[in-house]
Amino acid sequence: MDLNRRSLIKGGAALGVGATSLLDYAKAWAQASPFKPEPNAKINLMRWKRFVEAEDVEFMKLVAAFEAATGAKITVTNESYDDLQPKASVVANTGQGLDLVWGLYSLPHLFPQKCLDLSDVAKHLGEKHGGWFPSAEAYGKLGPKWIGVPIAASGGLVNYRIGAMQKAGFKEFPKDTAGFLELCKALKANNTPAGMAFGHASGDANTWMHWLLWSHGGNLVDKSDKVVINSPETAKALEYGKALFDTFIPGTAAWNDSSNNKAFLAGELHCTVNGISVYVTAKREKPEIAADMDHAYMPIGPVGKPTELHLPFTMLAFQFTKVPNACKAFIAFMLDAPQYNPWIGAAGGYLSHFLGEYDKNPVWTADPKTTPYRDVAKRTLTPAGLGTLGEKAASAIADFIVVDMFANYVTGREDVKGAMAGAERQAKRIYR
Repeated sequence: MDLNRRSLIKGGAALGVGATSLLDYAKAWAQASPFKPEPNAKINLMRWKRFVEAEDVEFMKLVAAFEAATGAKITVTNESYDDLQPKASVVANTGQGLDLVWGLYSLPHLFPQKCLDLSDVAKHLGEKHGGWFPSAEAYGKLGPKWIGVPIAASGGLVNYRIGAMQKAGFKEFPKDTAGFLELCKALKANNTPAGMAFGHASGDANTWMHWLLWSHGGNLVDKSDKVVINSPETAKALEYGKALFDTFIPGTAAWNDSSNNKAFLAGELHCTVNGISVYVTAKREKPEIAADMDHAYMPIGPVGKPTELHLPFTMLAFQFTKVPNACKAFIAFMLDAPQYNPWIGAAGGYLSHFLGEYDKNPVWTADPKTTPYRDVAKRTLTPAGLGTLGEKAASAIADFIVVDMFANYVTGREDVKGAMAGAERQAKRIYR
């Protein structure tokens, strides 16, 4: 098929490639793209391990199409959520081993001076695909410069069993924290418990416990980055967290990012906070569980407004890469419509977009249980909370300061004052 620039642009507006092969589009894209890889470019890319198999399969198709169309070669390594940040930090310090890292949260802000300026790619994508959501600019930019490009986000929303909720006396999922606690108490009484991670789960624990803190008006720092975690509002959040913990299935203090997925699919867990990967897997392997599942936004707390934190996956390129143009080209290729739409479609709602054009991807409406995940990149706050998203905020979430504070209290290792004081000491070592 002969595709010129005009037909490529027209194709890019469509949802997916349809009958046209990805390779045909890739070749036409390579001809028209302003980003031209260096000859014989070789890219080493590290990304997070998959939670949805079909997403990973579609991603590798995308990689193969890019290689065939441009002549560049990409070596992809997959690491667990918890291993990404330390391994990326080692590479940043040694200056060798990787060109691209597709990490979590605000990873580029941990070592911004080591990140390649991606402003031209971000500007190109924003203008072409309906503009960036504000959270994308917060995560990707340091001052006027884009030091990373948010590729997608995984929503941390409530996954629950409909039958268990109804048996607990609720016709619909509670919209506030008071109702949520009553539901969890009733679920425990019916031996259909809820449970969320209190361990070092980089995705699950960080997202839901920042919601927990913010929903009660607590914050790690204020607008001037002054540490304010030791507060009456934080104390209320700790008490609420303890009340939830007392209703949970045993073992949540040691949970990692996969623990709740396994318990839910085993029929042991009936309510949790997670990406949609539980539902995607259930549809394939446990259809009776999928039929009884639904999703809900996080309940509103005493502050009276949404306070959600979701998990962004942001791509950075190291400044020392020998193939900067190839890195930029691959990012631009990934986020172009003929590639991006099939890929997030394959993810089944696990990956949500930061560019306005992709609101119309059919994955968000074909199954109404998927729809709440469409807007997570619009709803998410950043780990900085009220403060500035930069190296200090990135360090605070990487060190699990908020997670450890809650875990120390609910498990009885510290009282309220001790848990807040410990978090305060840790935060002040970073924010000084």
